[in-house]
Amino acid sequence: MQLDQTDFKILQALQTEGRISNQELADKVHLSPSSCLRRVRMLEDAGVIQQYCAVLNPEQLGLEVDAFVQVTMRRDVEKWHENFSRALQAWTEVVGSYIITGDANYLLRVRARNLKHYSHFVLERLYKTEGVLDIRSNIVLQTLKDTHQIDVSLFQGVQGN
Repeated sequence: MQLDQTDFKILQALQTEGRISNQELADKVHLSPSSCLRRVRMLEDAGVIQQYCAVLNPEQLGLEVDAFVQVTMRRDVEKWHENFSRALQAWTEVVGSYIITGDANYLLRVRARNLKHYSHFVLERLYKTEGVLDIRSNIVLQTLKDTHQIDVSLFQGVQGN
């Protein structure tokens, strides 16, 4: 899909204010409401816009522990990747999971109510998953930056704009 400057303006506006009305968005990007809605739908259909959501404050909800966990798997266990991938889908504490390069196989972002809850998750779920060899936890002491927004201006040159 070839994106133009107007598409990038729409994407930037929606990232900043996902609840903006179509009329307000159209005014902001200098389009008619029908043309703006058509472009937004096209961006949604193409998968450029994946979803709309509210960003919640974990601390306000009582989730005090934020941890990044490296998990290394035993390679001699049959279907270790499939089994681990399936298991982590049920763990509500895991808010992000990634296959990574380096010594570990996975990087998990885990949110827990407190250290006791986090410890229970690690000892009773993570360590008991077949194939897990090693776990290395990094507890977040302070968050300096945490965003889901992508600077769409980074891609404007790539798209030929």
